[in-house]
Amino acid sequence: MKTFRIGGVHPPENKIAAHKPIEVLPVPATVTIPLSQHLGVPAVPVLGKGDQVKTGQLIARGEAFISANIHSSVSGKVLKVDDMIDSSGYRKKSIVIQVEGDEWVEGIDRDSTLVKECQLNASEIVKKVHDLGIVGMGGATFPSHVKLMVPKGKKAEVLIINGVECEPYLTADHRLMLEKGEEILAGIAIQMKALHVERAIIGIEHNKPDAIKHMSELCSHYAGITVVDLEVKYPQGAEKQLIKAAINREVPSGKLPIEVGCVVHNVGTSFAVYEAVQKNKPLIERVVTVVGRSLKNPSNFLVRIGTPVDALVEAAGGMPDDTGKVISGGPMMGKALNDLGVPVTKGTSGILVFDKDESFRKPVLPCIRCSRCLNVCPMGLEPYLLAVLAEKDRIEECELERIMDCMECGSCLYVCPSGRPLLDHIRVGKSRVGKMIRERS
Repeated sequence: MKTFRIGGVHPPENKIAAHKPIEVLPVPATVTIPLSQHLGVPAVPVLGKGDQVKTGQLIARGEAFISANIHSSVSGKVLKVDDMIDSSGYRKKSIVIQVEGDEWVEGIDRDSTLVKECQLNASEIVKKVHDLGIVGMGGATFPSHVKLMVPKGKKAEVLIINGVECEPYLTADHRLMLEKGEEILAGIAIQMKALHVERAIIGIEHNKPDAIKHMSELCSHYAGITVVDLEVKYPQGAEKQLIKAAINREVPSGKLPIEVGCVVHNVGTSFAVYEAVQKNKPLIERVVTVVGRSLKNPSNFLVRIGTPVDALVEAAGGMPDDTGKVISGGPMMGKALNDLGVPVTKGTSGILVFDKDESFRKPVLPCIRCSRCLNVCPMGLEPYLLAVLAEKDRIEECELERIMDCMECGSCLYVCPSGRPLLDHIRVGKSRVGKMIRERS
């Protein structure tokens, strides 16, 4: 089995909902749809309070190059366009819609029949992906059309599809591969056509043998697409680590995968590309894992964008009495929520309900110079040093020590025997270095 070269950890997998089929969550009474649920510039609203909308209708336009269109996930009446708290804890411009029925815009094919053959050319595929607001669904939410536009002077040689889902507890991608494998492969073929590549690799970790077997069997009907069985190691789902594991190429510091001839997309993104190109369906819903050791009904739900998190928790059996923390995402890279009224967005892969024991954070003790954080850093950084420099506001030195290469995977924090808040300080340092770089340029 293949894996990346340096670092990595093996947290308990806890794939509790791996055998739970995807369930469709009922449409809520109201949805809150943020205009910044993708990497880049927020979308600009194209309607206002009192307007009527249909499911799938464009409600905000991504006008910058790195931005994404936003569509209504429901039909009803716009209650307001205002700043609302999202999962980051900050107020973001959002559109709040009161649901009235479920009337879809014309032209969206809601039939589940597989449409395998793509009639569009490469530029038409890219335009469709842009118009229907498709973004990376593995967590980064980078606008997908940008990845499909290879920069002048560069050449894409291989499309790598991330089916790793290395975060503990999360199983949304796993279930999607088992239940929508044909659609995912059709989406991969569409992306290959857009990129003009003849080769695609689906990376899946060894702890998903059913998905490896299923996708491998389906690949026999698609030219140039193969499955790679990967060793179980976190954070193998990160772009650079996946590229190293799958094809043994290393992306240089500060560079993008296209530098080594690669484009990386998630299996969820591939499914969304299929629905956009073949069904004319915008990205208005996604699969979300709702899981926790004390939850009565841990599940994988198909959820409309804008649905409040508390509706997902309620559908999974309600909030357990011993809940200590609720996290959006996985336990390694996710962020704790202080308000369960925040909405599901395009990047919401899971809702994790931690009990009080799991939520306990070790007391902070002095660093014992054990070097464990160095050994596990998949980027070859020195987390203890970056944390100290950031804490002391030595920002120029942070940049020299490549703090911007940190992917915030949390491996260093996970192994630290002294409970040092390494990642907390590094995140602050990255923010300050990023600001310094923008001011300088």
